[in-house]
Amino acid sequence: MLKLQWFFGDKEDISDAHAIRREVFINEQNVPEADELDNTDGACIHLVAYDGETPVSTGRIMITRDDFIIGRVATVKSHRGRGIATGIMQALINACVTMGGERQILHAQTHARGFYEKLGFIAYGEEFYDAGIPHIAMEHFGTERSCAKCDLTNI
Repeated sequence: MLKLQWFFGDKEDISDAHAIRREVFINEQNVPEADELDNTDGACIHLVAYDGETPVSTGRIMITRDDFIIGRVATVKSHRGRGIATGIMQALINACVTMGGERQILHAQTHARGFYEKLGFIAYGEEFYDAGIPHIAMEHFGTERSCAKCDLTNI
């Protein structure tokens, strides 16, 4: 059974989120550790999905003066294709809306653009490179929650 757990980066241990990001971004995609495990984690709200006791997917929200930025969304290879990342994204969007963020933005790896478009995100601007990987800026608008209940127990 899957469960979601929120962590506040400046107050709680986010090592499970880091473990997922290390596996996906650093080990699989060769992103330099200094770029991936950045100094903004402490200012973010992190979400981790667990399969039993094992952390399998994560994402974070960084709130700036003007923006609600969703980022660092990753799922370990053994759990991809099950809808877990969709559940993570729905919960992240819902949290942004609950906190008053009518616009959420993210920087998507271009290969994942279709995934985010299915969630209602729209690309804007030019493609750019981050850590040597092509990305596109995307935004999502609205005050409606993404799902009525973000419960991953049925995945």
